[in-house]
Amino acid sequence: MITGALRQTGRLFALAAEVVRAVFRRPFQFREFVEQFWFVASVTILPAALVSIPFGAVIALQVGSLTEQLGAQSFTGGASVLAVVQQASPLIVALLIAGAGGSAICADLGSRKIREELDAMEVMGVSPVQRLVVPRVLAAMGVAVLLNGLVSVVGILGGYFFNVVMQGGTPGAYLSSFSALAQLPDLYVSELKALVFGFIAGIVAAYRGLNPRGGPKGVGDAVNQSVVITFLLLFFVNMVMTAVYLQIVPPKGG
Repeated sequence: MITGALRQTGRLFALAAEVVRAVFRRPFQFREFVEQFWFVASVTILPAALVSIPFGAVIALQVGSLTEQLGAQSFTGGASVLAVVQQASPLIVALLIAGAGGSAICADLGSRKIREELDAMEVMGVSPVQRLVVPRVLAAMGVAVLLNGLVSVVGILGGYFFNVVMQGGTPGAYLSSFSALAQLPDLYVSELKALVFGFIAGIVAAYRGLNPRGGPKGVGDAVNQSVVITFLLLFFVNMVMTAVYLQIVPPKGG
């Protein structure tokens, strides 16, 4: 079992390296990229906006309650905004990209595989990775980066509303604490996380779609496996990136 897991991991990394190399090959499938970009965006924009509101509200309420117990209500805005921008927003985007866009990518590639379309492309000298996988992975990365900004803004607005209206906070204290604690690298690491998470979601979905087992039932199993594997990888990578960021970038005023 361990040998099989290591073999699958190696193949996944090999596909990732092949995708990176194929990005710079010509011709680039621009039309396929635009179609996949629009598809992934269309299935994730509305759910991301709806999910980000309760996420921002929960973070604002929890942080507001904690800061009130500690007697530091003036830092509620900065703490909740940092939590939304650094952690919640990239994870929300990644989970939606993996759950909605990634599952569709996996199902599409898996159905093509069992119909032997990918084998026919290889016989004709067309690389399935360059023709199909690269546009989908780049589309997932692009949508993740853009969607991360939308989720951050909506989550911050939701947190602001619940903190000011429901907890009796003041708008001035909320905004002043945000400017006192937040810094530009916080936004940079948030966008970098979204980019990396989108790449992981696209690669895992493509790998499982290219390697289904057992016909149509295997395609459904591959979709479920791709979502679960992506979730596990995302949380692990998020932990590593957060730890590295906190070591490299000192807190504002620290």
